[in-house]
Amino acid sequence: MSLHVLDGYSSGEDEAVAKGDIFGISHIPVTKKPRVESSTLDVAADAAPHVLSEDPLNQSSLITRPTDTQMNVNIPYQDMLLPIQGPENPFGNRNRFINQNALAGHVEEQAMTDHAFKTQHLTHAILGYSVNPSVDPNAPTVLGSVENAEANNFATIDHLQATRSQKKERKRKRNDKGDLEVVSGDGSYVGPWAAWKDEEPESTFLSGVVATEEGVESEPDEEPAFTPKVAKPKKGSHGQESSIFHGKSMTDYQGRTYMSPPVAEAPSLLRESGSQECFIPKVCIHTWTGHTQGVSVIRTFPETGHLLLSGSMDTKIKLWDIYTHGNCVRTFHGHVKAVKDVTFSNDGRQFLSCAYDRTMKLWDTETGQCIKRFGNGKIPYVVRFHPDQDKQHIFLAGMSDKKIVQYDMNSGEITQTYDQHLGPVNTITFVDENRRFVTTSDDKTIRAWDFDIPVVIKYIAEPHMHSMPAVTLHPSKKHFAAQSLDNQILIYSTDNFRQNRKKHFAGHSVAGYAAQVGFSPDGKWISSGDSTGNVVFWDWKTGRIKSRLQAHSKVVIAHEWLPHETSKVITASWDGLIKLWD
Repeated sequence: MSLHVLDGYSSGEDEAVAKGDIFGISHIPVTKKPRVESSTLDVAADAAPHVLSEDPLNQSSLITRPTDTQMNVNIPYQDMLLPIQGPENPFGNRNRFINQNALAGHVEEQAMTDHAFKTQHLTHAILGYSVNPSVDPNAPTVLGSVENAEANNFATIDHLQATRSQKKERKRKRNDKGDLEVVSGDGSYVGPWAAWKDEEPESTFLSGVVATEEGVESEPDEEPAFTPKVAKPKKGSHGQESSIFHGKSMTDYQGRTYMSPPVAEAPSLLRESGSQECFIPKVCIHTWTGHTQGVSVIRTFPETGHLLLSGSMDTKIKLWDIYTHGNCVRTFHGHVKAVKDVTFSNDGRQFLSCAYDRTMKLWDTETGQCIKRFGNGKIPYVVRFHPDQDKQHIFLAGMSDKKIVQYDMNSGEITQTYDQHLGPVNTITFVDENRRFVTTSDDKTIRAWDFDIPVVIKYIAEPHMHSMPAVTLHPSKKHFAAQSLDNQILIYSTDNFRQNRKKHFAGHSVAGYAAQVGFSPDGKWISSGDSTGNVVFWDWKTGRIKSRLQAHSKVVIAHEWLPHETSKVITASWDGLIKLWD
């Protein structure tokens, strides 16, 4: 509703006053028809007109209809000039004091560029004065030290420049160069290397004795003020290896540790490996989770296969129980970079691990203790114990500098170096009753060696060959399968190292990945991981794909058949999971 203030009465309004319509309400057009009941209309037709009870000339209220959208009122001039009456609102008026516009006092608004503000701020902080930004004419011109401002001619910090003579005075001066003819002692020639003036010669602490230019003084009374901080060694670095046992008790009620095979839970462990017919697994029956990054290698316990060792890119090595509870038994913290390979000794009491931190470590499987450490400054890609029982103190390591080094663990020394490859060595496989071993490398060749003789006895290289980063021995020990990076598995004989061209297995995609090859314990099936997360099974005799198992979301880099089971396979992937299939 709008309010219209009228300046004065017109002639027509005099008539309205006479008629009793002082506000001219009857002449205003009605925008809406009022909703009136019919019974009310009948009564209103007969009723007398309403009369204002108030004097129209001295009214104190406005009378409007519910349908009005405007109010016409004429306020006298005297009323407009009346002072504010009534008590003052103690909270409504914020300007309670004349000289205060903020809680802390009076604030003036002042526009200033960032550069001008920083200049004044630095001038006040360094020289002790700044220009007063107040607009009050009675305020002082300078804030801070007026003496400093007068001394600097009221200049800001960016306008102050030292004269050439002042700069020369402030500059550090060296002692005299000395006499060219004097070799040592006082006044000897020191040239441009003379010490600065007014500076004492630095003293060095040598085994608790202070050495100065004049000579050696007595031992200092106090320790040197500065002691260099020694960086805290990383967990798992040299000398910091540790392991965590995850069970409640190391031994059971008979005093046996997890090293003894659980024959009660798995009677099949008493059978001979490969004595029963094997089948292709179909479903996942267990998943081991614990690694936070991709798993790079897995190994089952020798002979019985009741424990599983896994190395991961999260630098940890974990030992898992397969038959009893299916949980993690022990975690080994020994490396500071991704683990590349692990391998058990013949009895499983010890195992070797190597990682990208250029170290190889020997561990006790039962106690979790790191027994020895080895390294020659290069990255080891593969480690293997010598399989003979009387040579369990010897192991071979394929290195990133194209060499295979042979270590004696008793002395910790390198006893032999096999240096013929032209690229990093990826695999080492013992054949021919462990008298020889076969190695593959990034140089796309296969080389066979006699043990302890660093001369190649067989060199296999063809123009069409690709790198073979994974090699597995057939259970019969008469063949070995090499994973070729052109998406096929090639078979070679172990006696004459010739390729069996009738047997080659393809149909999977492994280009760029060192996916491990596997054989069923009876040698009937050959299997391999895939870059898409599959495990592919071929018939060893016919070479046909029999099954393709979708196992993981990322590449299946390693898998192992359990030696005493008919159809159990463990797979490990870069998705960080290890799964048991049956």
